Amino acid sequence: MTAAGSTTSAAHWEPLWAEGRRYRPLCEAELRLMNDHLGSGRSHPALDIGSGDGALVRHLHHGLGYRTTGIDCSPSALALAAAQDTGTAPGPAWRCWDITTGDPAVLPDAAYAVVTCRLVYRWMDDKAAFVDRVRRLLAPGGTFWVVTEIAGRRTTTDPALRRLGITAADAELLTAGWSTVRTADLDLLRCYSLRP
Repeated sequence: MTAAGSTTSAAHWEPLWAEGRRYRPLCEAELRLMNDHLGSGRSHPALDIGSGDGALVRHLHHGLGYRTTGIDCSPSALALAAAQDTGTAPGPAWRCWDITTGDPAVLPDAAYAVVTCRLVYRWMDDKAAFVDRVRRLLAPGGTFWVVTEIAGRRTTTDPALRRLGITAADAELLTAGWSTVRTADLDLLRCYSLRP
């Protein structure tokens, strides 16, 4: 698949964000799970991949106390995220950066205590390379927090919608090689807490 046709590229996501497309908001149950698994940030660095409107980044930063950077390949998503961070305290950092091709040296930190990706893993063309890249960004003892839809959970007859989640093979690829794997289900979604 060419970069322009890739579902990980700015060419795919920028028009969707620019036209006003929005995605599933965070819910209280998901926030509670994240709080339980990630805990207090104590100003440790956190990175959110595919930050979209920035809701997860703002929660990590202002709610849990991480020093958070949100990355997205869509300038429109980042502009929306930054505009919504209206607090008086210093806010998160925002970077227009592609996790699949970008140079990690441009990120604010060399390693992160927490790396999150919400509704992103399913769209990765090369899931093994993506997971390897995340492993290199995690600090020793860090946590990779993944929230993704599981294929087949939607109650619909539309086969395109039923395939939106990850398959069992995708889940196995995601969870292989971690010393600790914890999961929790939320309706269509599964949350993964992965540690090296």
